[in-house]
Amino acid sequence: MTDFHFHLVSDATGETILSVAHAAVAQFEDVEAVEHVWALIRSTRQMDRVLAAIEANPGVVIYTLVDQARRDQLTLGCQKLSVPCVPVLDPVLGVLSTYLGQPVKGLPGEQHTLDADYFARVDAIQFVLRHDDGQSPYDIDEADVIVVGVSRTSKTPTCFYLANRGLKAANVPIVPSVPVPDELLRAKRPLVVALIQSADRLVQVRKNRMTMLKQEGESDYVEPAAVRRELAYARKLYEENDWPVIDVTRRSIEETAAAILQLYQERFGALP
Repeated sequence: MTDFHFHLVSDATGETILSVAHAAVAQFEDVEAVEHVWALIRSTRQMDRVLAAIEANPGVVIYTLVDQARRDQLTLGCQKLSVPCVPVLDPVLGVLSTYLGQPVKGLPGEQHTLDADYFARVDAIQFVLRHDDGQSPYDIDEADVIVVGVSRTSKTPTCFYLANRGLKAANVPIVPSVPVPDELLRAKRPLVVALIQSADRLVQVRKNRMTMLKQEGESDYVEPAAVRRELAYARKLYEENDWPVIDVTRRSIEETAAAILQLYQERFGALP
């Protein structure tokens, strides 16, 4: 395993640069990034602290900064330290500026303006929190998407990803010994999407989870034959209700969410 220091510098919340960093590192085998996230960097003094940290832990630096003075301070500082420094949005902004015939506005955090879309995302996140793991089924029909699946198929993080795209998402666990909520079966408005995973992968994920929680001993939760029966029950339920199924065995959460968004657009024509 190769590890390295990865400094992510932003004058906004850092969400954009985090996404870029994770996508880039994922393309390399046996590599682990030690992330140093520097968000809301807008003053000379703040940038001085960033450069001191880069000097203490040299590595790769990427940034999203719109203020020219802070850009210059960072790039010149990195040159003196002989560390690579990359402006990740510059190529895209340059192409858009040329194509649209408009200068870049140069306002940090502009994508987080408090507009109607922002408040829709906040509302969607609150909806996920209220309807996580089968909670509050009484108003589940108000969801845009309901994600169902057996334990450890990434239902919750997928719902939060969808909420960041403005979709109200609920998730309902499928447990052979527990009846499916009537509210789920009666729901007409939402798109219901079922997640499935290979038995071998599911056993591995569950064992890792139990180790992390320091839970020892064998149980049906991780016993391969029991897990296969659980998955067979889930598949039968999905088929009976004609729910579209997504196999998440080799999918990231982002890929699963993208597949759900595509299903939603195919059914409803557009995102809310």
